[in-house]
Formats: sequence, structure tokens, C-alpha cells
Amino acid sequence: MASQNFVDYVKICCRSGKGGAGSAHFHRDRTTAMGGPDGGDGGRGGHIIIRGSKHVWTLLHLKYRKHVIAAPGEGGSGGLKSGAEGKDEYLDVPIGTIAKDAETGEVMFEITEDGQEFTIVEGGRGGLGNDHFKSSTFQSPRFAQPGEPGKEEWKILELKLLADVGLVGFPNAGKSTLLSVLSAAKPEIADYPFTTLRPNLGMVSYRGDRSFVMADIPGIIEGASEGKGLGLRFLRHIERNSVLLFLVPADADDIHEEYKVLLNELKKYNPELLDKQKILAISKSDMLDDELKEELSKDLPEIPHLFISSVAQQGLVELKDLLWKEINTED
Repeated sequence: MASQNFVDYVKICCRSGKGGAGSAHFHRDRTTAMGGPDGGDGGRGGHIIIRGSKHVWTLLHLKYRKHVIAAPGEGGSGGLKSGAEGKDEYLDVPIGTIAKDAETGEVMFEITEDGQEFTIVEGGRGGLGNDHFKSSTFQSPRFAQPGEPGKEEWKILELKLLADVGLVGFPNAGKSTLLSVLSAAKPEIADYPFTTLRPNLGMVSYRGDRSFVMADIPGIIEGASEGKGLGLRFLRHIERNSVLLFLVPADADDIHEEYKVLLNELKKYNPELLDKQKILAISKSDMLDDELKEELSKDLPEIPHLFISSVAQQGLVELKDLLWKEINTED
């Protein structure tokens, strides 16, 4: 199923390479029977590096790769020859990925650009050869440093979608239908809760060659901020959206109250989300006449709002105009 191909969370064990040992070698040739120390340094162990890639959209390729192991460095040798560095292990991830320490939960970095690289676990340093330890009073050191061991650490990679508009609403609010009508995206659509089990991205064309990205976030339920339903797994995607489009169906018992519940879940998850621009769209409005729309408008929240119908193609041009205006409004 396509829904299984969107992976936005992986936990992996990263083991960097051991550093190569330094060499305890002495110079010897046909004319020199007992030369001085000339042991080379060991090469460093391989790093594990996270790299942003615009060609990768999910973390699916890492889902079943629980252990990532970098190569060790090679030992030094005579003639002051340093050992080769261990091969670095690169993990390509989508733009919008954050890396966390699995033990502390601390955010280490986030990938925001194509080609951006961060070393998530460093390889062990190579040991120094015996040449480094000679001195005027100690001319024949017969020892060298061993290489540092590599590190083994568990890391968490999480993907937060990068989109201009995030669709927020309860299951069955019509988010997937709206996205499919406004863009070329083809999300699963059916008349039952949680049809959308993964975020969907759609490119919305707007007047000429302009466009913006809209993300259909799986439906929120009351208690999502405590992890109920699909909960925390998807709320984090909303953090990256510049505009939040709240979708409440016209047949809801209380449109304002439903909006308040959605807003409260976002507030409990991350109060900073309330600082984003917000728009309210009342979906499935083809069942309402002008008089009923006017009556409902009296009790709607004081944010930009409009009545739309994805099926009847009503209010969609006005919606795109409003979204474009909000996206390009400077804070």
C-alpha cells in the first residue's frame, strides 16, 4: 500500500569506525642498520554523515537498516606513511529531517538544504606513530598510540514536511478531497475516519506560473496532543507550514467549537503554532444557501474565513487567492 511507503521516523544504531594504530617502526635500509623512529600515524575511522537530498522524499530506505557501520582506519607504517582514513558512511535524507540523540532527546541538527551535511557520529582518531614521541633525550621510542575506538550511538531521524499550507481538521473534514481538486496529488479518499494515514503533498498552481505547496496532514482527534489517534506522529508536520488552513465541514454540530478544539490541540502540542497565519474554510458548503451562510458567519471565529465545496467547485478560486495573500504576507 502507498500509505506504508511514507516513513517519517526511524531509530538507527550508528557505529563509527575505529581509528588505525600508529606505527612503532624504525628506519632501516642497506646503509642504515639502526635508524631513528619513522612510524606513521594511523588513519581516522570513518564518520557517519547525514546528507540532505532533494531526490529523497521519505525515510523508507532507512526503515529496515537498523545498524549503520562505518569502516575503520588503517594503521600507519614505516617511512612516516599514514594509514588511510576509514570510508565515511553517508545517509541521504529528505530536506526537513531533524536528528535527535535517542537517549536524551536533544535535537542535534536539522537538514534544510539540498547537499547539506552533518556528521552525526565521528570516527575514532588515528594513533600517532613513534616518530611523534622522539626527543633529544628520548631518541628511540619503541611504542606508538593505538587508534581511538569508534562510537556506537542510537540516533533518531524525524521528517517534518516543508509546505506553505498545512490542512488541519478532524477526520472526514474533506482535506484529501480538497487537496486532490486543487493539485495533482492523488490521496486516498473514502467516507470513513483516518482515510489519510500519511501526509500528502500537493503542488497548487496559482494564476500563471506561480504555485505553492499544500500538505494534507492526517486528521486530528481530540486528545491528539497527548498521543491519541495518530496524535504526535503527525502534529510535528504542521510546525513547518507557514499558513494553517482549518477545514470544518458545514454539517458539523458547532463549527466554532470544532475550530476551538483543533486550535486547543495545536496549542497543547506547541503554543508557537498559534502564531502562524490561520484561515478557516467551511467545506461541503454546497448544501448551504446564502441565508444560512450569512447566519453561520455570525458565530465564526475572527479569522479570515470562506465557504467552499470541493465537489461542486465552489469558492476554490477565492480560497487560492486568500492563501496566496497570506503566504506572501510578511510577519
